Amino acid sequence: MADSAFRSLTETDAADGRPFSVCVYCGSSDATRADYLRLADETGAALAARRWRMVYGGGGVGLMGRAARAARAAGGEVLGIMPRFLARREIVLQEVPTRMVDTMHERKRIMFDESDAFLVLPGGIGTLEEAVEMLSWRRLELHLKPIIFLAEDDFWEPFFHLMQHTIQARLTPPHFLDVLDSAKSVAEALDAIDAKVVRT
Repeated sequence: MADSAFRSLTETDAADGRPFSVCVYCGSSDATRADYLRLADETGAALAARRWRMVYGGGGVGLMGRAARAARAAGGEVLGIMPRFLARREIVLQEVPTRMVDTMHERKRIMFDESDAFLVLPGGIGTLEEAVEMLSWRRLELHLKPIIFLAEDDFWEPFFHLMQHTIQARLTPPHFLDVLDSAKSVAEALDAIDAKVVRT
């Protein structure tokens, strides 16, 4: 598989005719910093402005709820994927279509299948686990979908430092750094997705 063939995005250029879709991974805590919550608002609104569908975990709390509400308020399409056992904890967002599943594995697989790219906002262990799994699948050449880490500050720098550490230890090939894309603004992140989507 190669990264050499690129294309510009259209509103419905997925193979099955659905809108181009970006999976957003982010935290579910309302107690986090106000600028992270604002970043989620901006992300949802920006996805809607480009007429890209937002795919996410289905919750109504934290950054995930803020991003989904902002996308919906701006007229965007949103798809949530929620495991039934998390419905009370993460509070299903009733304003958007939500597909209920039984397990976390189902949730992650459907989010992968329904998405053409991944955008990783600040989050905790769950967000990190989801992003690392997509990076692992990319390392195994199971997909070529862009994975963009977005933070206006240095939130993701410790993770990038860890990845560099694994490269220095000769546990990850140096060329894998090319997959670790980061952005400091929503516009930069979405432009990076637009530039890096591989032609199918």
